[in-house]
Amino acid sequence: MIQKAVLSQLPEILKIYGQARVFMAQTGNPDQWGDAYPPVEMIREDIENGKCYVNLDGDKIRAVFYFAVEEDPTYGYIEGAWRNDRPYGVIHRIAVGENGKGAAAECFRFAYERCGNLRIDTHEKNIPMQRCLGKNGFTRCGIIYLEDGDPRIAYQWSKDNAHENS
Repeated sequence: MIQKAVLSQLPEILKIYGQARVFMAQTGNPDQWGDAYPPVEMIREDIENGKCYVNLDGDKIRAVFYFAVEEDPTYGYIEGAWRNDRPYGVIHRIAVGENGKGAAAECFRFAYERCGNLRIDTHEKNIPMQRCLGKNGFTRCGIIYLEDGDPRIAYQWSKDNAHENS
């Protein structure tokens, strides 16, 4: 089950993000989130704005992610090409807990079913996420740049390419 997160879940959400940072470091990607991303203030704001979601197994959180149908300013310029220019949903800050096998795919499906056009990005060293995106309907579109200038690999899953990975 996927639902909007509530503030009482913040301690468990922070634990999931901590596990994700450890996993990323162990799999060759120590820099994308470093030791403190996402900061607790950002997560709290995501929850208060209704954009933080949790994937639950009973009352235990399997995964957490940001989802909103909105334009992301960092997606305004891409070296490459988006699949289309239609309104889209964005997924950011997705993290899966230690017992969350298959949870990311459920989160992606949840978001896709709500808008049919998703964009996401990841670090070049985040090979597990790149594989996960490829297995779950996303097409690599090019490189975008964060506000601080760091490059990210950009992906899109839309009805235009849904048949390619289904």
